[in-house]
Amino acid sequence: MKRLMATLAWLASTPLQAACPDAASLRQLAEQVGEWEKAYHEQGRSLVSDDIYDQALLRLQQCTGQPAPPGYQPRPGELPHPVAQTGLDKIHTPAQARQWMAQRQDLWIQPKVDGVAVTLEYRDGQLQRAISRGDGIQGQDWTATAQRAPHVPQHWPDARHVVLQGELYWRLGSHIQSRDGGAGARSRIAGVMNRHHVSDVDLQHIGLFVWDWPNGPRPMPERLQQLSEAGFDTATYTLPAPSAAEAEARRKHWYTHPLPFATDGVVLRQGQRPPAGQWQAKAPHWAVAWKHPARSALTRVESLQFTIGRSGRITPVLELEPVQLDDRRITRASLGSLARWRRLDVASGDLVAIKLSGQAIPQLEQVISRSTSRSLPAPPDPSRYHSLSCLTLTQGCREQFLARLDWLGSRQGLDLAGVGPGSWRCLADAGVLDGLLDWLALDSLPTQCGGQLAERLRPARERGFGQWLSALGMPPAGDAQLAGSWSELAGKSSADWQRQPGIGPVRAQQLVVFFGDEQVVRLREQLRAAGVDGF
Repeated sequence: MKRLMATLAWLASTPLQAACPDAASLRQLAEQVGEWEKAYHEQGRSLVSDDIYDQALLRLQQCTGQPAPPGYQPRPGELPHPVAQTGLDKIHTPAQARQWMAQRQDLWIQPKVDGVAVTLEYRDGQLQRAISRGDGIQGQDWTATAQRAPHVPQHWPDARHVVLQGELYWRLGSHIQSRDGGAGARSRIAGVMNRHHVSDVDLQHIGLFVWDWPNGPRPMPERLQQLSEAGFDTATYTLPAPSAAEAEARRKHWYTHPLPFATDGVVLRQGQRPPAGQWQAKAPHWAVAWKHPARSALTRVESLQFTIGRSGRITPVLELEPVQLDDRRITRASLGSLARWRRLDVASGDLVAIKLSGQAIPQLEQVISRSTSRSLPAPPDPSRYHSLSCLTLTQGCREQFLARLDWLGSRQGLDLAGVGPGSWRCLADAGVLDGLLDWLALDSLPTQCGGQLAERLRPARERGFGQWLSALGMPPAGDAQLAGSWSELAGKSSADWQRQPGIGPVRAQQLVVFFGDEQVVRLREQLRAAGVDGF
């Protein structure tokens, strides 16, 4: 997380269109940030992603007008850095990268390795000290572990005093950031470096990327050449960036192709920078971090709604303070089930982390802090809604009834082109629908529902028997043969259905109940009156 000093400048300049919670909730969030900092610096554990940490810190600053709680507290016996560790401002878009690069020359690009920052000091050709970033002025003494790590060079080719700054990382095989994310790599390396004793097995996983040589030659090519001769791989991952387009292409390449470490962006830097004695523990003007797209976003729950699907399933849905995530504006997230909602214990006013999963579906990752004035709404009664409820538009049934009509006209149902949720909603609002198929018997349709609606509904009468069964919501029948007539299927017993391939006892009983339900029988009569084949 290299947290506080490296993010303050960017946080202060980044707009956030978000409502602030009450004072008690802000205090709670501040305490939460403090706990994250303590876990990271004292135990080497990252409890949240950098995305969520940065956004929580930003919300605290913008809502309180005060800096966030300090995360790093120097410990007794820490070592001073021979050259201050600077941290980095952050940018997030190609436009910001173009603007930053347009004002500079002699530009280079590196992967922003996702590990823990370190200063290495060589004297008389030997690694003498390794110091954690700490507050940029002083840090923990990691020398003993670094001197045992086989992938950290222990020697320098000559006797001069050499100060290197870089990143200790958890070595990975063929890690693709866009596919694998952080993979917990930062937490693992931080945990290892904070132990008093590190096993030989864990030492094998410690890698090093040197991003700069503060007291080295001024020209970047000369620095890279000498680092290569000394056994460092800095030149492999430090490439010229003559244009914003080439920098963007390189950033995308490193994001989508295998690397031996996790990354959280790239670093753009000038080859020329001030003498080491002028470096300070704050973001410099000669380098900036261009972050990868956020995988998580912090947002506030504005309200909690319950939707009822065509099968009667009740789904809690979070209405969210709008947030941008991976080029999408996210305003809602489903919790999937009442059981999951109760387990997560989320309510209006809570701050939550949202991520995109699967086919870019917004999903609740975790509750970050709970509102002090929260109250849990009462959900609909699950016993009232099921696969055969709300086949008519009675009180409390509007949502499931309309969901049934949406399914009926969809590709999975009758595949009625140009007939969508708005069409059915218009008919229901016009008061011409009490049952699922009342529209079949209408002589004319309300004009406010569109002059083409009658024509678009006409093909329904020509749809096949099996298509109509699916549209009505018949339980899936596996590979059973559905050719024939309604009477034939309605006459089957549970044992008859179980003789069909892919149908077990539970599904067989569902089919018997479906064909015997009085409401479904009335729908069959409407279809027969409309002249639909098979009914």
